[in-house]
Amino acid sequence: MVKRTKSTAASGPPGDRTISFNRRALHNYAVLETMEAGLVLTGTEIKSLRAGRVSLAEGYARSERGEAWLYGVHIAPYEAGNRYNVDPLRRRKLLLHKDQVLYLAQQTDAKGLTLIPLRLYIRNHVAKVEIAVARGKHAYDKRESIARRDAEREMARGMKRGRL
Repeated sequence: MVKRTKSTAASGPPGDRTISFNRRALHNYAVLETMEAGLVLTGTEIKSLRAGRVSLAEGYARSERGEAWLYGVHIAPYEAGNRYNVDPLRRRKLLLHKDQVLYLAQQTDAKGLTLIPLRLYIRNHVAKVEIAVARGKHAYDKRESIARRDAEREMARGMKRGRL
């Protein structure tokens, strides 16, 4: 018998292998829209990525001259890579259609919107990143989110106690 687990936003669709999930982004930003993009990697970065040595916490994306770029994502150097390793914080090109890049550029020109990476995963042996158009939260929005999450947790505990 196969044990099934509850699907979460971090896990994504079946068949995807999530490497890294940006929890800090969900706390600091209100996500308005998400989009999948391919990621251009060089040398031994894919081996380090498969090992899970990635941090999306400080990452953001930007559109420049008709191309989308990912900044601030740390992919640690591969231990056995020697001279083929590249800078862990270098900018990486996002693979999107031209109309998608233009759409994202228009969205981020609006006041207070930014592009952030939410999830980095591998689908069919190809590295993908889920980017989101997001608006920064104020301190009171964060407190509201924390209060809502705590209330849901308390309700779940109450339901669990009621069944036992």
